[in-house]
Amino acid sequence: MHRLLNRPHLRNAAQSSCGAGCTTRSQVLIYALAILALLLQPTQLWAQEKTLRIVLGYPPGASSDTLTRLLADRMRVILNQPVVVENKPGAGGMVGNEAVKAATPDGSTLLLTPVATMAAFPHSHGAALRYDPFRDFEPVAHVSHFQLALLVHGDVPARTVSEYVAIVKKDARYGDYASAAAGSLPHYFGVLFGRAAGIEMMHIPYKGTGPALQALAGGEIKAAMFVLADALTLVRSGKARVLAVAGSQRALLAPEYPTFKELGYPIEGSGWYALFAPAKTPREIIEKQSKAALEAIRHPELRQRLDAMGLEPTGLGPSELATILRTDYEKWGPVIRASGFKPTQ
Repeated sequence: MHRLLNRPHLRNAAQSSCGAGCTTRSQVLIYALAILALLLQPTQLWAQEKTLRIVLGYPPGASSDTLTRLLADRMRVILNQPVVVENKPGAGGMVGNEAVKAATPDGSTLLLTPVATMAAFPHSHGAALRYDPFRDFEPVAHVSHFQLALLVHGDVPARTVSEYVAIVKKDARYGDYASAAAGSLPHYFGVLFGRAAGIEMMHIPYKGTGPALQALAGGEIKAAMFVLADALTLVRSGKARVLAVAGSQRALLAPEYPTFKELGYPIEGSGWYALFAPAKTPREIIEKQSKAALEAIRHPELRQRLDAMGLEPTGLGPSELATILRTDYEKWGPVIRASGFKPTQ
């Protein structure tokens, strides 16, 4: 309040309104009225100063990090407030989710996360999961689809999935495959593919997309399951090849790669990224942040950047995201249980 009393425009207004004959009581009243006029509009005064953090449960360097930062940059302009990205990697994304669950539901924190942590982990991790995707979070916006892909190192003599399967049947070492984390959707899809193809696929988890890509590029590992957008630079360098993608349709950015379904494997592993807020965040804040996120994701420049990365922008609101989450939760549950998948695999 002392700072408000010392603002020159308030002090001058009080003095000019008062004049030489004003009493001390009148001056105090004028100051009080000026302060009240400011306090009646707290949202305009303080909202712009409050920083919104978007938590991502993965390290920098992957497509999820680029997506989050592009989204934050655009939302910063739309909301006219600071928006920062906070990477909280660990446990396949669970550390970030737990941090947002524990955050104060005042509109200062959002979570950007892929489908796996919300729809698959409750089935695969069971009681070890310290959050509930429906009870502990509020859906905000569905922002992007992504495709998974099976890759092999450049020296693997396989240019098709059938050739790769034949090689693994002869030498099981080629069935070792990398992913960015144990329990991630690429990890799980590798298990699913191995069962569908009748081969032994041994998962080798790495601590993030960067280390896993380096292992594939250097030939340390001969196969990998990645988000297609994360692997394209390596593929274009000639150090790795994509054998198939896991979506229901071919990827828009790379339509030359067939889907597993086209090749006779009835499996699908496309995913999504979405924004969530802590449970009990006020509805008006959810609506405001959702509107900003949807406006951001529909911006032509941002869409162009995402298309070039192999991420397909969506832009769906809270109710649509809630429906998608419930549908995928129910879809992956029986599949994960039937596969016998455990987070220690």
